[in-house]
Amino acid sequence: MGKSHLTAALLTGPKGLGAALRRRFGGHWAQRKGDSFTKTYAKNLSHRLPLLYLVVVFNCVLVASRFQTLVPPWLSLFGPVVVGSFAIWRAYHWLPRRVDSRPLPILRRDLQMMSSLGASFAFLMAVWVMGLSAYADATAQSFIHYIVAVTLFSGVLGLGHTPLTARRMAVVVALPTSVQTLLSGHPNALGVVLVQTVVTALLLLITNGHHRDFVKLELSRQRLVRRERKAALLAQDNMLQATVDPLTGALNRRAILARLDAELAGKHTGTAAAWLALIDLDGFKHINDTYGHAAGDTVLAAIAARLASVPRVRCFGRLGGDEFAVVLDAALDEAAMRALANDLSDALRAPVLHGSVVLRLSGSIGVHRVAGRSASDCLERADAALYKAKEQSDGTVVVFSPDDETELLQRGAITRQFNDSDLEQRIRLVYQPIVNLGGNSITGFEAFARWSPDGQNWLTPGQFMSLAVATGRTGEMTRMVMARALSECRAWEQGRTLSINLAPRDVMRAGTPDVLARLAEDAGAPPQAIILEVTERALIDDPKRAEAQLKAFRARGFRIALDDFGAGWSSLSQVHSLPLDMIKIDQALSRALSSDPGARALVSSIVSLAWQLGIDCTLEGVEDEVQAETARSLGVRLMQGYHFGHPTPAAEVMAGLAGVKYSAA
Repeated sequence: MGKSHLTAALLTGPKGLGAALRRRFGGHWAQRKGDSFTKTYAKNLSHRLPLLYLVVVFNCVLVASRFQTLVPPWLSLFGPVVVGSFAIWRAYHWLPRRVDSRPLPILRRDLQMMSSLGASFAFLMAVWVMGLSAYADATAQSFIHYIVAVTLFSGVLGLGHTPLTARRMAVVVALPTSVQTLLSGHPNALGVVLVQTVVTALLLLITNGHHRDFVKLELSRQRLVRRERKAALLAQDNMLQATVDPLTGALNRRAILARLDAELAGKHTGTAAAWLALIDLDGFKHINDTYGHAAGDTVLAAIAARLASVPRVRCFGRLGGDEFAVVLDAALDEAAMRALANDLSDALRAPVLHGSVVLRLSGSIGVHRVAGRSASDCLERADAALYKAKEQSDGTVVVFSPDDETELLQRGAITRQFNDSDLEQRIRLVYQPIVNLGGNSITGFEAFARWSPDGQNWLTPGQFMSLAVATGRTGEMTRMVMARALSECRAWEQGRTLSINLAPRDVMRAGTPDVLARLAEDAGAPPQAIILEVTERALIDDPKRAEAQLKAFRARGFRIALDDFGAGWSSLSQVHSLPLDMIKIDQALSRALSSDPGARALVSSIVSLAWQLGIDCTLEGVEDEVQAETARSLGVRLMQGYHFGHPTPAAEVMAGLAGVKYSAA
């Protein structure tokens, strides 16, 4: 159905509009559009019809007064009383305020009745004036013709937006009155009828054109309103996507950082500084790995709901993963803030129900009073407090202190130094012997890296490895240490092994086995003489991937040692599933051997397990004869530590290999 046909259909009024819309666009859509048009249509008529009915009342009174002495009283009063009363009632019915408050079904009924009711009313008035005309002389008849023409023209104009009613009114008024006029013998009858007919027809054409324009304009306005509404909804959706995390309903990273910037701006204007708390969920990865990501999503949504219910929380958002940022009320002093943070920590411990599974976890919290810095600076300080909280225990709350500020600045300075340093120039290697007390001989050496920020003070890996991780240089350093160690300390040529430590990231990094295998090949070193030492930390985050990587190292001929065993995560029952050639017992157990029966029992169990698995066992950190003798009594044969030799440069250890024997006696 084309646009012109639609517009033509609209000329019949709301009923035609509804039918046209339904034919073209379908029921539900057309109903909504028809409802909107009906309201606009009725509102437009409400500004016209009361005035039109007042014109009719005025003309009835004027005609009745003119014929008061010429016709019977009942006939002269019929117009003002009956026709006028009807007109006043309809004028009141179509007052704008009454139309605005009228329900949509009533409006539809009024509009549908308009053409028949309006035509009947017009015919009633025409009959009345025709009755008056029978008593009129030529002058009175001219007056009646004038009043009828004015009323008819006013009606056509007033009903211009309901063309069907206007046409019916014109027919029921013009046709009988024109016939009567032609038969009355009035000298100007033909001219009067001709003028009335032509003007009425022209007015109908003009009003039809105006109505078409009105319909087009209204439909265009409705389309514009729909576009604006759609654009507003789209803008709202975009705003939500830009500021809200879809999983939890919390603010996303961008939005919470913007709020943090706003807090900083408020601080500059003299208002109190808010507290920024960072929350990291302890045990979340275990839930994801054990129960699936759907369980993890349930946990995140539950945590967000709990944060939303905590009093004195200004806003909160998800920074990513299982980390949330919370802005707490600035009016809280440190004691009140600690109490609130502890309550929050307790709330995070509450179990989360996922289907039939009860999920339990906790949250470590680091807090920092927002100061006059950038949002990133505030996050850095809250994150430093969070890091300390995670080191202490699950669910701990740590507040960033002035001492932490000093430590952070110092760490920042040395981190920049490490990042900018030439590792080839700033790293040196020293080697410590590993001895076999059973054969009183050196079986190999372990390479240790030392880094110096100034060329004078040398730091141990425990002091600078975190810098390598922070600057992303662990891979570079591992390759450099491996290549230099193979060049400096060619222990395999003397029948000894060379042990090299791998950073946790290097253990997990794809391609590391191939890189190290090429370095060994370039140096002419047999891979079986190289022992790669990995810590328990490297196996925690992704045990399956770690196991696959260890198998890849062994497939290229390297031997694998689990370093610092007994210090943390690994258990005796888990060792058998790993592709290991050696267990290196943590030096904390070595120091406790002479005084702690529990330590001796644990070392004895580890030695027994290693023997059953057919792998070697080395005790680290042996510092005196008592420790060495106790370890030997427990079955330990391989040891290293200051008791047997401090880490020294390669030239010294290689020169001292010939004829060196060790005895614990």
